[in-house]
Amino acid sequence: MPVRSSAPGPVPSRTVRTMAALFVALSTAGCLKKGPEVTGAIGGVKPGEARQAAESWGARFAANPGDVTVALNYAQALRAGGQHAQAVAVLQQAAIRNPKNLAVLAAYGKALADVGRYTEAADVLAKAHLPERPDWRILSAQGAVQDQLGDSARAQRYYEAALKIVPGEPTVLSNLGLSYALSKRLPEAERTLREAAAHPAADARVRQNLALVLGLQGKFREAEEVLRRDLSAEEASANLSALRALVSQPNSWKALQRADGAKPRARTAEAPR
Repeated sequence: MPVRSSAPGPVPSRTVRTMAALFVALSTAGCLKKGPEVTGAIGGVKPGEARQAAESWGARFAANPGDVTVALNYAQALRAGGQHAQAVAVLQQAAIRNPKNLAVLAAYGKALADVGRYTEAADVLAKAHLPERPDWRILSAQGAVQDQLGDSARAQRYYEAALKIVPGEPTVLSNLGLSYALSKRLPEAERTLREAAAHPAADARVRQNLALVLGLQGKFREAEEVLRRDLSAEEASANLSALRALVSQPNSWKALQRADGAKPRARTAEAPR
């Protein structure tokens, strides 16, 4: 389904980026991944269809690069296929041509975050909605960017502002919970993620985030129960083993901080969320 040029896509949650390094061993199982979420799912384009979609929209973009809808769909397909730098280039052109188009700015800001250009992403996302008409999706994205920049207190204010618009929204609650985890406020993180996971619209990503925070508190049995709701016994065991290894380290939080300082400028693939 093509994107429309009038509104940004949703912003689901992803496991905290600083904790991604903890799960290298289990990443092959496609389980716990990075976050909080900035980019969201690439709406309507499945990874397996991304190449074909990119070729189709790319041809249309080459014929008419000034068409906003075509540019957004082309960038969306590029991101779905892991071609984040190319998506940034397409959206940069679109933003130059349409400096007041909120959908373009929203997509551009999220694409900049995809490649680790968080300061630029923050600037662009600030212009992607109006003070008198705030968009909760953009607020959540702004919070995620601030978490990447190391300002979790500011990030949490963005999430709280988003929740005033959409109380109980599980994707925002998940981001907020992970932000609390970054701030070492694990009991608050657990309470927030439990609320998110209890929502009927919560998906496996939210539950995996809850399992992560439970594990960080040493609640491994509960973490495993949560993981087994969506993973095989083998995958849940692999996640749990990696988490136990992390928690057993006396300097685990310092390791998290070092991992946070080693963010890549770009990723070659859109991680599952």
